[in-house]
Formats: sequence, C-alpha cells, structure tokens
Amino acid sequence: MRRIVLTGAPGVGKTRLLAALHARGHGVVDHSARAIIQERRARGLSPRPPAPEFARQILLLDISGYARPPGPGLVFFDRSIVDALGMVDEASGLDARALADHLARYPYDRCVFVLPPWEAIYATDTERDQSFADAQRVHEAVTRWYRRCGYDLIEVPIGTVEERCAFVLRTVGGAAGFPSVPSAE
Repeated sequence: MRRIVLTGAPGVGKTRLLAALHARGHGVVDHSARAIIQERRARGLSPRPPAPEFARQILLLDISGYARPPGPGLVFFDRSIVDALGMVDEASGLDARALADHLARYPYDRCVFVLPPWEAIYATDTERDQSFADAQRVHEAVTRWYRRCGYDLIEVPIGTVEERCAFVLRTVGGAAGFPSVPSAE
C-alpha cells in the first residue's frame, strides 16, 4: 500500500480530485476537520473548539484514518497527520522529539501533492468559512511545514478535475519515489 497525500489550502479542489481518484478505484481517506465541524454543528456547538483542542482532535482522527486505510494499492489522503502536526505546532507548540516520533511512526510517500490557491473555484460553505486571503496564508504555512518535515512537494496544475486526476495518476505511476516532476516553489 502507498499512502499518498494531497494537501493545500481550503477550497483548492482537493475533495473533487479525491472523488475522481475514488471513482477510478483508489482508496481515499477524507479530511478530519470537516467531520469534526459537521459533528459539532449537529450537536448545536460552535463549528470549531479552541485551536489547540481542534488541532488535537484532527490529529487523533488522522491517526485513526492512517491506521485503518480503505484497502491496498494507492490510498490518497485529504491532508494528513503532517498537516495536523503543523496545526498542533501552530496552536500550542510541538517539541522536536514528538514531531520526529510522529513522522517516523506515520510515514507517507515522500512526494506530496499540493494544490495551489485558485480563486476562480474558491467558495465558502458550512464547513469552510475562511476568506480566500486566509486560504492563501494556509497554503504558505502548509508548504513551509511539509518542507520542514522533509517532504518533497509536487504542485498539481490548475485544470479540470479530469486533468488533475490524470496528472496525479501519471505522476504516481512512474515509480515509488515518483518521477522527476517540477516541485512547487
């Protein structure tokens, strides 16, 4: 099994791309934050708890999703434990030893797909209430964090869902370390 991460800011097309990958028979693990927000709203609570608690809840759900992947072969993750660790670090700090331990315990493919901010498709919804400017800031933070954690980023070009899906599958189809593709800067 290969655990492949798709990351990026909110509203960049990850969910649609993951649905297309799933429709082609690949396993998909959904983003934990949406599930938490939906559950909290259903209980009549605010969408998000305080940032440190929210980050820890996402981390716990991401670890659970990692431990129970939906099958063998290619499994695509809508964000990952690495994203959650970045949130924990930003919200309350994360010591180097805990970070190293989590990264060693929960490895993903070294190359991570990042979807860049794309204002033309950006929209808010009941779980996504950030502005496009917020999304751009998240993108910058996420890409810095993944590089800090030792991952190589491959930017998914802007295009139709089908074009993006073909790009991802063509790229992962090359080899375990992915072919030489221009990485995101």
